[in-house]
Amino acid sequence: MSKIVKLWSTYSDVFLDGLVGTLWLSAVTVVCGTILGILVALMRMSKLKPVNFVADIYIEVLRGTPILLQLYFFWIGLPKILPFDLSDTFCIITALIVNSSAYISEIIRAGIAAVDKGQSEAARSIGLSEVHVMTRVILPQAIKNILPALANQFIAMVKETSLASVFFVGELMTSYRTVQSTTYLALQSLTIVGIIYFVLNFVLSRLVLVMERRLKVSD
Repeated sequence: MSKIVKLWSTYSDVFLDGLVGTLWLSAVTVVCGTILGILVALMRMSKLKPVNFVADIYIEVLRGTPILLQLYFFWIGLPKILPFDLSDTFCIITALIVNSSAYISEIIRAGIAAVDKGQSEAARSIGLSEVHVMTRVILPQAIKNILPALANQFIAMVKETSLASVFFVGELMTSYRTVQSTTYLALQSLTIVGIIYFVLNFVLSRLVLVMERRLKVSD
C-alpha cells in the first residue's frame, strides 16, 4: 500500500493526464459516433433497398469483428488509402468512431421506432416534408428516449479506449505503461489505474441513473 501511495504522489500528474485523455477520447468518439450513427440509422430505415443493404453490411461487419482488429485495420490501412500523412491518434479515433457508430445507430433506430407513428402522420397531414418530419418531430422525441442509452455507450467507450494504449495514444492505460516502464512497479501502477477506472465509471453510472429518473419524472 505504501508503494502505491508513493507512486501516486510521484506520478499523479501522469495518471491524471491519462484520465483527461480517456475522457476526451471517449467524448469525441461518442459525439462523432452519434452523428455518424444517425446517418447509418436513417440509411437502415430507408425504403431504398441498396441503401438499406449497405447499412446492414456496415453494422454487421463492425459488430461481428473484434474492435482491436478494427483498430489495427484503420491504423495500417487508413494512411495507405488517404493521400496525406495521418497521425496514429487520428487513425485510432477514426476507428473508435466508426465502431461506436454501428452500436449507436441501433440505439437511435430503436429510439425512432419508439416514437408514436401518429406523430409523423399528423406532421405529414399539415404539409411537412419527410425531412422536416424527421428533423423537427421524430428526432427530437427520439433523442430524449435514447439519452440514457447514449450515456451508457459513453461509459462503455471509457473502458474500450484502453485498447488505444496498444498504439500509445494518450489515455489511462498508456499512462500505466509509461509509469511501469520507468519504475518497474507493474502491479502498483495497474492498481492505481484500476481504481481510477472504477471511480470514474461508478460516478458516471450514478449520473446516468439520476438522468433516467429525471427523464421519467418529466414524462
